[in-house]
Amino acid sequence: MKPLFLHIPLSEKILFARHLSIMIRTGMPLLDSLRLFLKQTKSGSFAYVLKQVIANVENGQFLAMSLGQFQRLFGDLFINIVRIGETGGVLSENLEHLSIELKKRQILHQKIRSALIYPAIVLIAMTVVISILIFFVLPKIIPIFTSLNVELPLTTKILIALATFLLNYWMFVAVGIVAFLIIFSLLLRVYAFRYAYHRFLLAMPLVGTISRKAAMSDLARTLGLLLKSGVKIVEAINVTSNSITNLVYKKSFSQAAEAMKKGDSLNAFLKTREDIFPSALTQMIEWGKAPALWKTIFFIWRISTKRKLMRPRAIYPALWNRYCF
Repeated sequence: MKPLFLHIPLSEKILFARHLSIMIRTGMPLLDSLRLFLKQTKSGSFAYVLKQVIANVENGQFLAMSLGQFQRLFGDLFINIVRIGETGGVLSENLEHLSIELKKRQILHQKIRSALIYPAIVLIAMTVVISILIFFVLPKIIPIFTSLNVELPLTTKILIALATFLLNYWMFVAVGIVAFLIIFSLLLRVYAFRYAYHRFLLAMPLVGTISRKAAMSDLARTLGLLLKSGVKIVEAINVTSNSITNLVYKKSFSQAAEAMKKGDSLNAFLKTREDIFPSALTQMIEWGKAPALWKTIFFIWRISTKRKLMRPRAIYPALWNRYCF
């Protein structure tokens, strides 16, 4: 029976890629490897997907084509690396590379969640304290201030006016906040608005810097893995553009792929977008010249970007926790 909501955890994908790589390397046939992993998986969604994949493979389909029917669950990166591995006879090696990169992504997500715990607790505590002050403390203090026949400071007047407004119209304020969040989430589904929002994030002083470094780190990781797995540069750029969440980088990388199909170089295109692509990266690509060296360049850039990302966290932990994600 098909589950109501199909979802495969990242941990299950890592185990699938790692175990399948080991079983294929030991000489076990692909179908037997899939059946063995089906017995081991604890995810109902993954079990359902594997049964469909096994049936398709039994009918003569390639593994990548079978996984492609569940593109939303696996993503372009996973499917293309499997496809290149099957075509080139290096499926075991490609699955091993994939499991390593997915594990790194899982560790990064865990660090992000851990980093968000402290600011979330602080935000909740601040909300509780401010609510107590506005709804319980200030109503008892405001009559004292208003009974005084003295000129109050401007900040005190603003505080009293704000507290009075929230006391009288708190329900309208709450409804307005909820309505704003709903409208904003709906607008994010519109491509033009989401693109403008992503560009606005990149233009912000601190958030933009960190967003660019995070996007470049993901870009370098994905592109380096695809090149390492044997994917051609134009196809690798297309797959990478589909895996990027920031629409500004997604559109630019799609344009880069189109430019390379017309005979232009990647370095020449990136130089026209130095507002989002660092000049250091374009210089490294120009130095590399041959695409065979680019996987090393992108690996070096990923490590360099990761170190830069971690540096603000060490120096400004409060700012990092507040603005990074």
